[in-house]
Amino acid sequence: MSEGDWTCDANDAVHLTIVQPGETKVKTISSFHPQFTYPIFGDEEQIFGYKGLIIRLRFAAHDLRPNINISYDEKFKPVGDIAAVDLLETLKPWVPEEAFGLLPDYEKAVQEDEDAKDFVPPGKLVHSYVTRDRNHEIWAGSLADPQVRRLLDRAQIFVSLFIEAGTPLVTDDPEWTLERWTVYFVYEKVKPPTPTASQYSIVGYATTYRWWFYQRDNTQGRTVVNDPFPAPEIRPAQLPARLRIAQFLVLPPHQGSGHGTHLYTTIHAACFKDPTITELTVEDPNEAFDALRDTADYHILLPEFLGHKVDINPNPYGELSKRQRPRRVPTSALIPTKLLHDIRSKFKIASTQFAHIMEMYLLGQIPAKNRLAGGANMSRLLIKKHNAEDPNDRRYYWWRMLTKQRLYKRHRDLLIQLDSSERVEKLEETVTNVEEGYDALLKAFNAREEALKAKEEEAGVLATPESTAVLGDASSRDQRVKRKLTVEDEEDEAENEEAAKRTKV
Repeated sequence: MSEGDWTCDANDAVHLTIVQPGETKVKTISSFHPQFTYPIFGDEEQIFGYKGLIIRLRFAAHDLRPNINISYDEKFKPVGDIAAVDLLETLKPWVPEEAFGLLPDYEKAVQEDEDAKDFVPPGKLVHSYVTRDRNHEIWAGSLADPQVRRLLDRAQIFVSLFIEAGTPLVTDDPEWTLERWTVYFVYEKVKPPTPTASQYSIVGYATTYRWWFYQRDNTQGRTVVNDPFPAPEIRPAQLPARLRIAQFLVLPPHQGSGHGTHLYTTIHAACFKDPTITELTVEDPNEAFDALRDTADYHILLPEFLGHKVDINPNPYGELSKRQRPRRVPTSALIPTKLLHDIRSKFKIASTQFAHIMEMYLLGQIPAKNRLAGGANMSRLLIKKHNAEDPNDRRYYWWRMLTKQRLYKRHRDLLIQLDSSERVEKLEETVTNVEEGYDALLKAFNAREEALKAKEEEAGVLATPESTAVLGDASSRDQRVKRKLTVEDEEDEAENEEAAKRTKV
């Protein structure tokens, strides 16, 4: 018998199941497969040595009490050094020890859990919302809280199974380190199936941590202060910091219902209210999260941009720019850089992310017929440039120049290695890809807005900022803004901020 006959796909073999008490026995309320299993079973995501293998990971809907049950039709008998994968040993580093109990004992514990009816998620209730006529809540708590830590430890396996390159958190660090972390749990409030069952069912969760932010002292002199000794204890929450989203997950049965947007905007709202947080950043976002974040931030910033009538000045040098090509045009002559800086700081959005949203908004203010997506005559535009008759053609020209400026600054080390013609070609190609990505997001955003307005008009309800913020999870993965050069890092954004103000187009 060949080796292939004893090998199965790990993603198919692993079944994730959310359970709750039933009338007479534990019942399944959702079941799904992982997206990845390579962290556990290797890059090939294959398991050798079994036929008809099922690895079922059960989780209680309210407190994620776990259990692993393995079944198979046949197991390969060892031949020399060749043996079936030891599944229990392979899985032990990834799930709590409590998960390896017997299935009958587990089902009895879930079915007869007398504390379930009194369960409330750990932490503090920070947001409630209704989507698709179902009630949901978001709870937030410090990782220093033992109840938060226990629930997160049970959920950690989801990181490896659904977040590519995701790394489970180390939760046995000193308390002062754990205090840097806040965990957000999303729950649906359901009708308890039995009098002793919980009314809470897990939907997803996110983790954030405070990244200490060094603030430069711009004063020329220094004052010597006689501080008390020993110095008073300073907790992490008292220090200036960037807030960084580390993990962000909505379980598959709940995706596409707006939970991701609610979770992100809840985190942003907490960041906005905290005077010690300077900005919100994200650690290695994937394509789906990029789209969700762009759409949510666009909705957050849109009222500010509209209220201040932010737009590109189509004629930054007045009549002079029509008679001759100016050699240098300050960025501030094209867009209100000081105002935009103030908006960015107010809403604590990282510089690169803010630039994406601003570019998307400015592109949306230019009629489609004057843009590449609307069939604009690019050859004519490339000849006319800032001298084009139509002011919207000029806005579009300057929009591409502003976008190239940002891309060049961000990727200067890469671009200077190319010869001049190749550099121009690469920038043109990248700007076009960026525009296509923005255009897709704008279309999706506008379509959702129209659908929401129509639904509210039909129901006789006026739109409110809270209701219109429900834009759904970024299920359209191919609508990501395409960035062709490299992955952009946000760590040095603050350092580049002053330089950006002085940059010329």
